Amino acid sequence: MQPNITTVPFHHLTSGDVLSLQLYRFSDSSPGSKAGPKVYIQSNLHGAEIVGNAVIEQLIEWLTTLEPDQFQGEVWLVPACNPLSTNQRTHYFSTGRFNPYDGKDWNRIFWEYETDPQGLLSFALSQLSLDRATIQANYARLIQTQFAQLAEKLRSPSGAPLSEHYRFHLQSLCLDAEYLIDIHSTSNQGLDYLYYFPHREQSAQFFGLSWGILIDRYDGDAFDEAFIKPWLALENCFAQLGRLLYFEREAWTLELGAGMQMKPESIQKGVSGIQNYLLQKQVIRGVPPNPSDSKLPLYLTCTSEVKKYYAPYGGMVYPTVSLGESVVQGQVLYKLHGFNKLAQVPVRIQVIAEQKGIVYDLASNQAVNLGEYVLATF
Repeated sequence: MQPNITTVPFHHLTSGDVLSLQLYRFSDSSPGSKAGPKVYIQSNLHGAEIVGNAVIEQLIEWLTTLEPDQFQGEVWLVPACNPLSTNQRTHYFSTGRFNPYDGKDWNRIFWEYETDPQGLLSFALSQLSLDRATIQANYARLIQTQFAQLAEKLRSPSGAPLSEHYRFHLQSLCLDAEYLIDIHSTSNQGLDYLYYFPHREQSAQFFGLSWGILIDRYDGDAFDEAFIKPWLALENCFAQLGRLLYFEREAWTLELGAGMQMKPESIQKGVSGIQNYLLQKQVIRGVPPNPSDSKLPLYLTCTSEVKKYYAPYGGMVYPTVSLGESVVQGQVLYKLHGFNKLAQVPVRIQVIAEQKGIVYDLASNQAVNLGEYVLATF
């Protein structure tokens, strides 16, 4: 089956060029076919995190081998979803983590549907006797209605910053999805793992990764958070009213490998994990799921347990641990050798682990200034 390919322009440049998004849409559009769930998949929101583009390219190749009647829903794919960050370079190095216009992290700008606690409670009370599908449709309608109001500001005489134009176009593609997958990697050297949200542990196993981090502490305005937090808030509201209700909404961030690199093993894990997820969710049928991709992650933790280490002095970093290594409290993580302008020999510091954990991220640059990031454990 061939995809429906759409170009979505979003940024007009002084030169007359226009930056656009490219959307690949697969679905069974035959007359009388029942609409199924929508899965939205994107990659390369940060410029250096390119591995997801290879994952999406291979997913497109796989999806084109399927027949229309094997789709019980829709799969939307957007590679290189941020052309501004993807094309940003400094010498040989891909940067593109921050918007050059305002300095904000590209993954901390997204719109989130919010209502005051009393308004949320009033909505939940009005829906308390309804079935889950009806409640879900009613709440989705509220979100879409409020989101549509953003377009008015974009068209107003005073205009809006670039980030607001960008997020509107990107989020308009995914807001009505049931399942969202945002493919990232570390900008440094990292393991393959995923971020997940409360009550979605069972689905986390479908990706076949060895590590998962529960997001129990929010940075704010990230793409996956903006998508699912309104639904989590509604679930919590119903729980307070004595009704346990979990909506068919899931958001995932896959962190695959290293920045600026196409690691074959990370690509393979991403492709096979997403394939299995689509099969387990029955968005695709007629292909048996891979049992090996249905294991619970071997190690589950949460964002509040993540520990990041920053250089206490400027100098050269000599790691004494490696990616995936388990460390204990008090173990030496790295040695730091730093010069000074005090007519003294170079300073030598040993940095020890404050708590036990697994090394999951290592800075690529082993020359640091005071306060720069070095590594992280979970």
